[in-house]
Amino acid sequence: MKDFPAAYQVSEGSALSVDRPFYERIAAETGGRTLVDAFTLPIRTGRAWSVPAGHVFRIVAPEGPQVGDLNIWNRHDPRERLWAARTRQLQGAHVTTFDRLWSTLPFLRPLVTITADTLAHYGTDEYGGRVHDLLGTRCDPYVNKLLTGQDFHFHCHSNLTRAVMPFGLTEFDVHDVLNVFQVTGLNHDDLYFMRDCPAKAGDYLEFFAEIDLLCALSTCPGGDLSVPLWGPDARDPIEVCRPLAVEVYRLAPDLTEGWRSPKVAPYRGQHGLQAEKGWWEKA
Repeated sequence: MKDFPAAYQVSEGSALSVDRPFYERIAAETGGRTLVDAFTLPIRTGRAWSVPAGHVFRIVAPEGPQVGDLNIWNRHDPRERLWAARTRQLQGAHVTTFDRLWSTLPFLRPLVTITADTLAHYGTDEYGGRVHDLLGTRCDPYVNKLLTGQDFHFHCHSNLTRAVMPFGLTEFDVHDVLNVFQVTGLNHDDLYFMRDCPAKAGDYLEFFAEIDLLCALSTCPGGDLSVPLWGPDARDPIEVCRPLAVEVYRLAPDLTEGWRSPKVAPYRGQHGLQAEKGWWEKA
């Protein structure tokens, strides 16, 4: 199969251009960091937390392979949230160091930039799979009911819903996710597949918060995805479910000197629409 150039090309100085030395310093100079929040999510649960702009947070696999489903919002306006589809186009269907997660219209700006990825070496496997997935989305009880006829209340969609309720959000605010530590791809029939999670104890994915964030994470009930979830061999994968951990750090002030949160997209048009004038305004 031949290759074809990406639709969205990065040019020097464009909005897609990343100041790599800046993010490399953040990842490398960890001695001046201050841990401001840390917690562990038990299996098949969800939790939400805030991250101030200019801080970093890590999602860690403390006990080995486990997939996590991540949602991100603007802490002050949840209408601005992760836009998985546009991020796929601008960055890739799978993300790693220096990639950014972009927000929805009409905001369209980076919410986070990935500063460190201990699984960056995974690359592309023999099936075409890659890690940290934006191709798929969260598991949910609606699909489960359709396919199995059974109710299960601990899918990632439900875990995220419960997680954000203390912050005044609802199920309608839960959105397409970044599947952290999850290996996926498209098979020869152009169908989505999921492979065993490659994370080992201590692996992590680290993000720099470009704006004030509300984040939510679910420890996927599929665990490390080594057990079939659908089809004739499907069974409860409870034995391959493990916790995930989150760490939030304040950086040394000199690391972010001169940095500013990205502005929202500059387009301010009316989409070609013109309001009809009132009769009193017409000549």
